[in-house]
Amino acid sequence: MSDALLLGLDVGTSAVKAAVIDADGREVAHGRAPTPWTSVPTGAEVDPDALLDAAAAAAHEALDAAPDGAVEGIGVAGMAETGVLLDDRGRPAVPSIAWHDTRGHDEALRMAAELGEERFAARTGLPCSELCTLAKYAWMRSHLPDAARGMRWLNVGEWIVRGLGGEEATERSLASRTGFYDLHERRPWADALAWAQAPDGLMPDAVDAGTPMGRASAGRLGRAEGAVLTVGGHDHLAAAVGADAAGDGDVLDSSGTAEAFVRAVAPLAPDAVAHSVRRGVTVGWHAVPGRQALLGAVWAGSALSRVLALLGVPVEERHELEALALDADPGTLSLHGVNDDELLLRGITRDASPARLYRAALEAVGADGAEVLRVMEIVAGGPARRLVVTGGWAAGVGARAAKREHLGPFEHSPALSTGARGAALAAGRAAGLWTIDDAPSPIGAPQEVN
Repeated sequence: MSDALLLGLDVGTSAVKAAVIDADGREVAHGRAPTPWTSVPTGAEVDPDALLDAAAAAAHEALDAAPDGAVEGIGVAGMAETGVLLDDRGRPAVPSIAWHDTRGHDEALRMAAELGEERFAARTGLPCSELCTLAKYAWMRSHLPDAARGMRWLNVGEWIVRGLGGEEATERSLASRTGFYDLHERRPWADALAWAQAPDGLMPDAVDAGTPMGRASAGRLGRAEGAVLTVGGHDHLAAAVGADAAGDGDVLDSSGTAEAFVRAVAPLAPDAVAHSVRRGVTVGWHAVPGRQALLGAVWAGSALSRVLALLGVPVEERHELEALALDADPGTLSLHGVNDDELLLRGITRDASPARLYRAALEAVGADGAEVLRVMEIVAGGPARRLVVTGGWAAGVGARAAKREHLGPFEHSPALSTGARGAALAAGRAAGLWTIDDAPSPIGAPQEVN
């Protein structure tokens, strides 16, 4: 086991990220390839085969840089909602629609009217919106003739596993984002699939992240041939595993373009699920067996980058401004609409300055994050056990000060690629190297930030 290596892939919106870890959980090599979207007026779509090629390219880059050792397992985590509709020959019937694409808006309104908004939330843990897979699939059936040939739906991580030689199955945390999976019955929701006129068997049987799903075939990944394959789950939830923040009561704060908050909880009753969704926090099965996850988001990085653009400061050069913002008093300045298409700045007085404006922006995103945690505390029935922070938008001294002020004490994970590392840890479970309870922590453990 000492020479064992594990490969994790995180198929994200901007890029496919790869990480190789050793038997001690240390990240020893990385790779990256851009996600090959094609822009369309409503957002973006992708050729599933091109996406598989990008995953293979990121994997090869990481494996080529990795030390000697046998690759025992490969785990794939990735974005939710986007998926691949396969025909009866197992080939993609239509392009895959980006999770953020607006196609499906009218179908989401029909879902709310015909399936019932409250009922839908209680069963699926999601609001009726174009983001969920069900709305996208219904749009495909109404607008793309080739979608009628579709017999099977695989989420992105499941498609990559299949393309590398694995078996077809639905991973439970990704199934939870489709809108046609019943959280409480743990099986496809027949009413939703019938509403969308889906064929029998559209969703394969669901399994937990870390379940063995075959072995890597020859030709795709070279030295990884024969490695056990598994799906590592929804990318945010896999990141919680990779950051050692997936225990009951743990919260991950992944500070990216969208700042995602993930809290691990015991399974919730349908009324509690519906209540959480009404308050803006979705519910699904976690990327670890037996736990559910509360998921809320603030468009923090997006808002901060817009403020920086207004100030003429490149994102990668923001740290000097952030240091000045640490000691700046925003005064009457306040930023509104962090989660909206338009930001509103109020209270611009004669003593306004770039540092004060940026401090006001940090305060705004911090306050919105605190509200997400407050809702999670209500839904879960108590405060979080610990908060672990990752991501580039938490790197600056000003951002960390605002987090401490609004969110309270937190730890910082030393993992470099939390999503890919979480997928690699799932591969370790599939290969029998460890369980979820004794998997190695990233370089020891997350460290408390003072």
